[in-house]
Amino acid sequence: MQITVLAGGVGGARFVRGLLSHLATREAPEPTTVTVIGNTGDDITLVGLRVCPDLDTLLYTLGGGVDEDQGWGRAGESTRVADELGTLGVGPDWFTLGDLDLATHLARSRWLAQGLTLSEVTDRLAQRWGLPERGVRLLPATDTPIETHVVVDDDAGGERAIHFQEWWVRHGASLPARRFSVAGLGGATAAPHVLDAVRGADLVLLPPSNPVVSIGIILGVPGIREAVRGTRAPVVGVSPLLGGRPVRGHADACLAPLGVEVSAAGVAGIYADFLDGWLVDDADADARYPAGVRVRSLDLLMRDGAGAARLAGAALDLGQELAGTPVPAGRDRR
Repeated sequence: MQITVLAGGVGGARFVRGLLSHLATREAPEPTTVTVIGNTGDDITLVGLRVCPDLDTLLYTLGGGVDEDQGWGRAGESTRVADELGTLGVGPDWFTLGDLDLATHLARSRWLAQGLTLSEVTDRLAQRWGLPERGVRLLPATDTPIETHVVVDDDAGGERAIHFQEWWVRHGASLPARRFSVAGLGGATAAPHVLDAVRGADLVLLPPSNPVVSIGIILGVPGIREAVRGTRAPVVGVSPLLGGRPVRGHADACLAPLGVEVSAAGVAGIYADFLDGWLVDDADADARYPAGVRVRSLDLLMRDGAGAARLAGAALDLGQELAGTPVPAGRDRR
């Protein structure tokens, strides 16, 4: 069985870890490969190093090295290098790179400078974290450098663009966003194996990642949304909103500039051209969803590993239920 997941950082990583845990406990597990297509729109260059926050969160979480309290970064981390850089006045003071984390960015930047693609670099890092042994293949959505920027008001009554990380981390998404702009996206191409992973999947999953700046960026890479729309596999998503509010992060602040209702139904509408199944919280069970989307409600909170496994299992069960529905030519399941 081939499962393909489009994922952002913390929520996506915890969902995939839950999926692996659930698959390992099935009574008669069939050989399963989980391919994770990771968002690269969050990527940023800091102190001369290429940082890929979502890919790194996936690596550390699935590899057993993440700081569980934060949900990102390395466990047992220290910040001596960052502290010294701050003393020297080097680097932004709103984005701290841990000492162990720096090793990842140093290695990535060195390999990229040597001519390796981001896919090749990510594969090396995935090997270090043992992902292949866990049945996971991690792919960046694109090898083309892309960066998400947020257009906000400036003090002169005009507008200015700041990097997404500055908006998200430094300002906590408190600056009202006029719109999002992704540098390099128009000329990007899907990374090797990405389109095949979607087209050849038996199930495509959208975890509770940000629908605008995580999954939305992945789908914005030319060819990927079309591949998802064209796959004959069921596409099942998990709402990132519970009762109209994000569990963590600032999905509500990202939906507002798009004019999308901040609700599980509003997010489903973003995916309506390809979505087959949609898991929502019990609080959102009675909302109106796009026609033809099979909706299931349950407690969506991933309070711990068992909760994440339960949620991933529900997504898998819904996908298998949908797989029994004939898919006519042209993929219009509805």
